[in-house]
Amino acid sequence: MGREIGIGLMGLGVIGGQVARVLEEKAAELAQRVGAPLVLRRVKVLPVDLERAQAKKMPRGLFTTDDDEFFNTPGIDIVVELIGGEFPATDYIRRALKSRRHVVTANKEVIAKHGAELRALAYEHGVGLEYEASVGGGIPLIAPFKHDLIANRIHGIFAIINGTTNYILTQMAKKDVDFAAALRRAQELGYAEANPENDIEGIDACYKLAILASLAFQTVVEPKDIYREGISRLNRRDFRYARELGFAIKLLAIAKESDGAVEARIHPVFIREESLLAKVDGVYNAVLVDGDLVGRVVFIGEGAGAKPTSSAVVADIISSARKISLGIGSISTWKPVNGRRIKPIDEIVTRYYIRITAADRPGVLAQIARIFGDNMISIASAIQPESDEKARTAEIVIMTHPARESAMRKALGELGRLEVVKGIANCIRIEDIEEG
Repeated sequence: MGREIGIGLMGLGVIGGQVARVLEEKAAELAQRVGAPLVLRRVKVLPVDLERAQAKKMPRGLFTTDDDEFFNTPGIDIVVELIGGEFPATDYIRRALKSRRHVVTANKEVIAKHGAELRALAYEHGVGLEYEASVGGGIPLIAPFKHDLIANRIHGIFAIINGTTNYILTQMAKKDVDFAAALRRAQELGYAEANPENDIEGIDACYKLAILASLAFQTVVEPKDIYREGISRLNRRDFRYARELGFAIKLLAIAKESDGAVEARIHPVFIREESLLAKVDGVYNAVLVDGDLVGRVVFIGEGAGAKPTSSAVVADIISSARKISLGIGSISTWKPVNGRRIKPIDEIVTRYYIRITAADRPGVLAQIARIFGDNMISIASAIQPESDEKARTAEIVIMTHPARESAMRKALGELGRLEVVKGIANCIRIEDIEEG
């Protein structure tokens, strides 16, 4: 056995408490795997954390609420940041790296927004920055991109990376309920927060995609670079038509190499019901990666929860501890490719599903078709599945051939000004994912 390796833990919430429990209960097993004992030397907490069940099982002398006391504790080799949020977590990680401590974090927001800076800081000070738990909970994703897939040129990433939204969409598809009812059920089960904005508006998925895209394409992709659209506009009618047309609806995080640029976007999509991703239901996450050598590989699992996330955090602790035991500092596997731009959403080309409410009278479809034609958008099919005789309106569902996003936006604007069009209920992109 080598010398003791000290750990400083920041945060004792759901994840932090589980990590502390694993370090204690598996101490002998982890020591064998590392070749040295792992010792928890200090825990930085908020006063409220001291009332948690896990805190009451731990020696009182481990805890501090003072930043300086935590960082001045002797013998801390690895700082584990699990407090969440952008600040002060970013400042804590900077301070830990500058003091030449290895850092392990599960903080997706920090890595998404400051990852390039923090990786450079870690390299400069000869220590490691590990963040496996920041995307996909316990699903191994970051390590494969850093190591196992490094020989590949990544063509694309197609990911369901938010369990809350996937559960809501599954309920809408399988139970034929509206969005509000599905959201309430997710909140009752604890899958959705009281304020679900980060999940349902795609913010959480945006952080995760920024991390994956940056690794996959060796470029700085920040959340602000990613087009984001949530699921709150989806209606049970959209799911009904999707089934009839042979599609499923998913909130998909997409990153592609496209004409020398990187295309990064998050929004609801129609995907073929026979697609593997279409069959990923409930709170499960799935990430499909397309590489030039490996072909298509898919990672599936529960993307959240204390145990899966603690699995990834403790794995990063073990990895960091092994480096310390072997005298290895920072190993940089990420070097940005200069000159690669992020493609704006207006430049993407895809197919579309459009649901329109229009006056139920002759010639309406011809007026709609003319606007699409004037904007170089080819209609693949158009159906009128339902009409309201009392209101004298009809619902028209249109599927297009591939078209440029800017052209579609212009066409939708012109359609909205047509007297015969009573409303554009929804416009959803169609993503063709060939998995065969």
